[in-house]
Amino acid sequence: MEIKIINQSNHALPAYETAHAAGMDLRASLTEAIIIKPLQRSLIPTGLFIELPVGYEAQIRPRSGLAYKHGITVLNSPGTIDADYRGEIKVLLVNLSDTEFKVSDGERIAQMVVAKHETVVWQLADELNATDRGEGGYGHTGKK
Repeated sequence: MEIKIINQSNHALPAYETAHAAGMDLRASLTEAIIIKPLQRSLIPTGLFIELPVGYEAQIRPRSGLAYKHGITVLNSPGTIDADYRGEIKVLLVNLSDTEFKVSDGERIAQMVVAKHETVVWQLADELNATDRGEGGYGHTGKK
């Protein structure tokens, strides 16, 4: 699949790091470092603009290494970029640790997965087909 992209950063385009990776790393595009204090959030620019085909979205997800080593995650995870959005991709990071975190220019801050999606047309009904689970909600399948 080919997708149009404008790169106003000083970094290479997002790329798959391994042959079977689902996500591509996004990098911060900064003129100066940003410090994210504990429990603070910050919107980090990437310098990237994309034109997704209709029927696709780009999901912005946390990087596991940043989450595990530093407590940094994507706040609205996964973030969604819709096919009609033409603005800059920015990543909303939050620091869930007890120490400051420095985001530098070029740092890998999140990953992006491009995925196909369906458009739903609702069909009003008076009842739904029965299942073994029924109305069992949170934690229901783990109880005996």
